[in-house]
Amino acid sequence: MQVPSDSAAGIETTEEFKQFSQKNDVFTRAFWDPTVRTKKTDSFFESYRMEAAPRRGDGFTQKDFALRNASWLISDIMTDRHAKKGRREGFQAPISNDTPVSDEKVVYKKSEDASLEIKKVSKFFGADLCGITGLDKRWLYSKRVDVRDMSEVDLGLPDGLTHVIVLGHQMDKDLVQTYPSALGGAATGREYSHEASIVMQIAAYIRNLGYQAVASMNDTGLVIPMAVQAGLGEYARNQLVITPEFGPRLRFSKIFTDMPLEPDYPKRPGVSKFCDICTKCVDACPVKALPKGPPKTGGGLSAIKGVKKWTSDAEKCFSFWATLSTDCAICMRVCPFNRDFRYWHQRIWLKLALSPARRFALWLDKNRERRIKPSKWWAKL
Repeated sequence: MQVPSDSAAGIETTEEFKQFSQKNDVFTRAFWDPTVRTKKTDSFFESYRMEAAPRRGDGFTQKDFALRNASWLISDIMTDRHAKKGRREGFQAPISNDTPVSDEKVVYKKSEDASLEIKKVSKFFGADLCGITGLDKRWLYSKRVDVRDMSEVDLGLPDGLTHVIVLGHQMDKDLVQTYPSALGGAATGREYSHEASIVMQIAAYIRNLGYQAVASMNDTGLVIPMAVQAGLGEYARNQLVITPEFGPRLRFSKIFTDMPLEPDYPKRPGVSKFCDICTKCVDACPVKALPKGPPKTGGGLSAIKGVKKWTSDAEKCFSFWATLSTDCAICMRVCPFNRDFRYWHQRIWLKLALSPARRFALWLDKNRERRIKPSKWWAKL
């Protein structure tokens, strides 16, 4: 197992480091912690079943909520199938194996060959990015949650896992441009449904080759440091991973495996240096949940301890989500890296942003068009 050095990945821990327990994730706390759970948070979850969907005009109409909720359907079906056993899979528990590990194992001459094959198969099933890293157990949750009583239980991972395959799933740029809105939430839900299918299919492929493969979404471990270690991007002030292909517009899933793979390595082209001089996400956040200043340790109950980084106020952030009755990604929308890098002029901007000319790139970004009215998105159909 090869895990990159912290300096290569831009990770800095202190002697106060402690593995994170998923029970303290702010979304999980909304089910058990009276300081987070309110009537608004209950309504937030009910709105995903159209039981409490408000009607507040453009972006929050019935059809906006209908599209958002429909986008989550496949993810919801997968997530709820074992809830009566205490497993909310993909969120509070790893996804159950739907196929056994083959007794016959495919042997690879070189780990590089196995990695290239996995990346090809990942693309075939629909993943937009694929990176590989050694399993760094620091980022695994110390415990998962039994959703029947919100008690802490062991993760239940099999022994012998050595690598993590991290998959990136691009969110629709036009929908992201409509945040904050229920319509924008369809960009999030669609990718959760996509990733549920993709990560399960790739894991099944690996098990059919004779290797262990545990499919995972938001469960089991912190995917952001894994994505950084796998070379997919760099951590940013807005708490997102900035990638050279899609900027911050990604959801991530992962597969834990013992397949003999050649890992990728972190790339630090200069995103953090850009974030040092940019506070657009901070300035745009309606509840001021994002941090100014340099990275530091600390944070509330929903922050991992002993990691020096930019850390949001998760309670403020989720409270605003509850007020909207949908997710908010304003910080993603206003990020200067939220561009379509298929176009040559956007790739030129990216080179400037990752160079000593970053202040010029930030200046160029100041008048860029931001939000699309949800009604305009519908009118384009």
